[in-house]
Amino acid sequence: MRRSEVLAADSVSCLKKALSHLKDIWEELGIPEDQRLQRTNVVKDHIKSLLDMMIKEEESLKSRVISSIQNCKAEMEKLCLELQIPGYQDEVGLTMLQKEKNLRSLVDGLLKEKNRRMQHLKALLEQDQELCDILCSIPFGISPDSVPSEDQLERFQQHIANQNAEKTNRYAEFMGLKKQIILLMTDLDHLPETSFEKDVVCEDEDTFCLSRDNITSLKLLLCQLEQHKAENEAACEALREKIQQLWDRLKVSQEEREAFNEHMVMSKKCNLKALEAGISHLEKLKLQNICNVTDAIRSEIAVLWEKCFFSTEQRQAFSPYFSEDFTEELLTAHDAEILRLKQHFEDHKELFDGVREWEESWRLFLELEKKASDPSRFTNRGGNLLKEEKQRAELHKNLPKLEKKLKAQIDTWESEQSCEFLVNGQKFLQYVEEQWKLHLAEKEREKLERQLKKSKQTEEDMLYGTAVQTPKRRLLANHTPNKSRRMNATSSISMATSNSTMRNTYNGIVCRSPVRRSPMPRPPLSAKKGSTPRIGGGKTPHLKVNNCNKENETQVKGTPRDLVNTESVQASETCPRPLTPRSSSTS
Repeated sequence: MRRSEVLAADSVSCLKKALSHLKDIWEELGIPEDQRLQRTNVVKDHIKSLLDMMIKEEESLKSRVISSIQNCKAEMEKLCLELQIPGYQDEVGLTMLQKEKNLRSLVDGLLKEKNRRMQHLKALLEQDQELCDILCSIPFGISPDSVPSEDQLERFQQHIANQNAEKTNRYAEFMGLKKQIILLMTDLDHLPETSFEKDVVCEDEDTFCLSRDNITSLKLLLCQLEQHKAENEAACEALREKIQQLWDRLKVSQEEREAFNEHMVMSKKCNLKALEAGISHLEKLKLQNICNVTDAIRSEIAVLWEKCFFSTEQRQAFSPYFSEDFTEELLTAHDAEILRLKQHFEDHKELFDGVREWEESWRLFLELEKKASDPSRFTNRGGNLLKEEKQRAELHKNLPKLEKKLKAQIDTWESEQSCEFLVNGQKFLQYVEEQWKLHLAEKEREKLERQLKKSKQTEEDMLYGTAVQTPKRRLLANHTPNKSRRMNATSSISMATSNSTMRNTYNGIVCRSPVRRSPMPRPPLSAKKGSTPRIGGGKTPHLKVNNCNKENETQVKGTPRDLVNTESVQASETCPRPLTPRSSSTS
């Protein structure tokens, strides 16, 4: 049995005892029955009234508990919607008071969570507003009155972190731009004029609005200052170049130049003004020394003519160059001409460099060709002959390639410019073809000279019965020449080559029969000690014949001038085929 039931039974027992005690008192007093009945009714009504009042109070408590449960449920549903969490589910088997207590605890927890989120949102909104004022950015899209979810708070916090990082980057960019702007303004002697420039240079860094527009304006200002500085430097550089030209033309002393060195390096506003003043002063001197200045400019023009490969007609087209009437107009014409030539050279520099490279290669090729036909090249020491042959082979291969490359460049340039590219007054490819023709003609001329010389030698050999002995390779061991052999050289040569000379007379070539060499040279059998050498049938040779033999004897002793190795001559006569240009009609 429950304790409440026990207490109820005790209450009923106490009531019975009380009524029984009242009954005994009433009997002892002698209260009649009707009065006792009346008194009993009063006790009953009093007890009933007291119990009714108590029941009413408990009913009221029950109603309040039910109402509290309903209110807590409604509040909880509202908080769950605001906090965006799942709704509350009733637990089975709980009394009203337990249910009301649980609901009230849950509502209190949800209210605390709501307050926490709202406080966090308020702090984030304040930071976001501050960053928006600094960065001039759009605030984060969230309502300050609604309760944010955890995901919204996390995204909002990440947005604040990104804004802080952007603020740091923009501040660093702003400080870098500001430093460069101040340096440029210092170099240009430029003072802040606009309100924006004053805000950048003069105001505190923390008060500057780091908006994208302001950063863009800073970059634009920096570009303007850099462009202004570049213009100043270009103007100063042009003035320096002009001053240097005027110095050279006027032959200004080194002391005067050194006094102006500061302005020849710096490009500030004061330097620009100083350079302009220096130009004005030198221009006055130029007018006073117009003759010398004109001569100096003419020297420069002549150099540019050479660089641009101008022909005589092109040079004579500039008639002021040959004028002796030195006036300011003449000087102006020369200045304009030298500017035109410099521009012409720069416009065609690649082609001129290619032509100059071809001419240098062609000059080297001709030198190597000339060396290849020189008999003395076989006496080289240190491998020079091998180097020359290797270099000659490279030029033999590279010259046509270079000509082909230049032809393609010239064709492209002529199609773009709609005019002909001239070198020394003629088309470059025609110039190349003429050079090749001249070279081949020179080779043919040299070849004919050699053949005529050999024919002449053959005629002399037939007339006098002598022939030049072919030089033999020297022996490695040193030995002393035989004196008797030198004395009888003419007879020996005549006997050794008489048959071969007669056989090849009509061909114009002297083919020499081989001569045996012994370790110790000795005179031929027909020579006798102390006797005079004879030619033919034992008769004494004519004086003129003796003199000719002496000349041949001298040639035998030394190295022959006209004797060239046949294979070397043939190799030297072989040259690369020139790049044949297209005819004007084809192109």
